[in-house]
Amino acid sequence: MAMNRRSFLKRVSQVAAVTGLTSPLCSRGGEPKSEGKAAALLPIVDTHQHLWDLSKFKLRWLSPPLDHSFTPEDYLEATQGLNVVKAVYMEVAVPPEQRVQEAEYVIELCRQSGSVTRAAVIAGSPAEEGFAQYIGRFKDNPYIKGVRGSFSSARQVNSEQTVRSLHLLSGLGMRFDLNVSPSSLREAARLVDQCPDTRFVLNHCGNADPVAFFPAGRTAPRPPQHSPEQWKRDISRLGAKANIICKISGIVSRVPETRLTAEDLAPIINHCLDAFGPDRVVFAGDWPVCLRGMALRDWINTLKAVVAGRPERDRRKLFHDNAVKFYDLS
Repeated sequence: MAMNRRSFLKRVSQVAAVTGLTSPLCSRGGEPKSEGKAAALLPIVDTHQHLWDLSKFKLRWLSPPLDHSFTPEDYLEATQGLNVVKAVYMEVAVPPEQRVQEAEYVIELCRQSGSVTRAAVIAGSPAEEGFAQYIGRFKDNPYIKGVRGSFSSARQVNSEQTVRSLHLLSGLGMRFDLNVSPSSLREAARLVDQCPDTRFVLNHCGNADPVAFFPAGRTAPRPPQHSPEQWKRDISRLGAKANIICKISGIVSRVPETRLTAEDLAPIINHCLDAFGPDRVVFAGDWPVCLRGMALRDWINTLKAVVAGRPERDRRKLFHDNAVKFYDLS
């Protein structure tokens, strides 16, 4: 759905006025009060929840503001009043020797009565020969819904070993999260084609760079990291494939040196929503990594501002219904 800049700004200002969101980066609490009470209280499933306890796990990639533990209790505090009813844990790049320990940690968390975390996507290396043995130990576990694995090169994305591993995931009823750079989206599309029975998840809007979509007159802190038109074409190519969905997430932390606004992020969000359609998009918080750009509360309110003009049924699918169906959440 197209919306010119003037109409978009009018819509954002209307939503901001009724949400208390004077800026998408404000830290005020509360849920939107407009568009009817039902819209304000839409339940949320967060499909990308990170947690880590540094007394248990080694994370070599951390830097401020992420260089300390983030616990389930911290997550409950961050989501207070937001109506987040379920969450899907996402692996946190522990060293390979700690992957089983990480999986066991989150399985136990999912088993706990009253836990908002209901399922997990664990780490794995589908391009390696030992993948089948590794993932096989979780084949009957109801909480392990899929795997996310990184690739050291574009060649690995479509290697014979990777394709075999992802066919195996399909047989186990598991999904695969694709977390690739914009330059690797074409290779990702080829992989999706080669595994038509496997369910894929594109992470973080294909890792689009918001700077590439800054509106005219917006001061950019650096050059864009990719071509906006090429990213759009590649996202549309992926969106045309029935066995992949898209997580609306990640983009808020891509430009930590700049206070991003709803207008900055709208071109990315809207293109993903239109390319994948209302039934194949899910909200993802990416907490606490999102803190590099804004608080989780602010990300949710910013996204609500961007999608405010879409039908309520589509917003409900984005924030809740699609995730429940895709991950078989009870």
